[in-house]
Amino acid sequence: MGRFDSDFILRGLGTALVTPFRDGEVDYRAFGALVDRQVLAGVDFLVPLGSTGETPCLEDDEKVALTEYAAARSGGRPVMVGVGTNSLKHTVRNMRLLEDRGADIFLVVVPYYNKPTQKGMVEYFKAVAAETDKPVVLYNVPSRTGVNMRSCTALELAEVDNIIAIKEASGDISQIRAILADAPKGFTVLSGNDDQTLAVMQYGGAGVISVASNIAPRQMAELVAAAASGDLDRAKALDEKLTPLFKACFIESNPIPVKAGLASMGLICNELRLPLTACETETYKTMQEVVAALEQPV
Repeated sequence: MGRFDSDFILRGLGTALVTPFRDGEVDYRAFGALVDRQVLAGVDFLVPLGSTGETPCLEDDEKVALTEYAAARSGGRPVMVGVGTNSLKHTVRNMRLLEDRGADIFLVVVPYYNKPTQKGMVEYFKAVAAETDKPVVLYNVPSRTGVNMRSCTALELAEVDNIIAIKEASGDISQIRAILADAPKGFTVLSGNDDQTLAVMQYGGAGVISVASNIAPRQMAELVAAAASGDLDRAKALDEKLTPLFKACFIESNPIPVKAGLASMGLICNELRLPLTACETETYKTMQEVVAALEQPV
């Protein structure tokens, strides 16, 4: 596990980092500044190369460089790197590419487009986990993959030694509660949806992998910390304050709106790689308004 031993428990706030571009190339200077901003705000771990990072459109050398940048500037925080594809061979290839470049944990999405059965998911994730000594986090996001990992499947995989958590973005609270009710010791559930962070944590979830924290890392860190400590009044106030941001980040396909928000803050260029394009004018205006409102105290 590199810097993290077998007793490591994954919890808290992780930011699903955007990948900034400038004139078609990765803007590593901007990426480094974004990582520094996250670390200063107190996030618990970093998540480059997820769907928010437009990873399907990144080349191998870019994946390596982004992982190295994140690790070098993480301040000792875990770096969870997205490596999942819809091919076992390609997923393992991504792990080999990044395992010695600063990746501490591998985030592996349910294979997309193939639409595997529950049995297929079990065999796939067991095969993935067998290929590494590093921790593996399952990622269930039916809206992107076309198929849902059921709670019974997640719980079966939770028994695998180095599968330590699930990022649950099904949106189904009853399903998430079923995982939480029977999860083995050391296996944690992280919300994959910003707007369900508080609800998931109230039922025993360990935190969130957040899109919104690209824009508001300090406020999201405060929300997660308040929920974890049982300060529900503070957590609810922060959740209410952040709800417009949660909604705005998904009025177009992620990460189109969050990149618009970061661009309005002067942190990155408002640039994406095809097939994604920059947001509509109305979306940019909405993100500007949401970002401005965040400056008001809770």
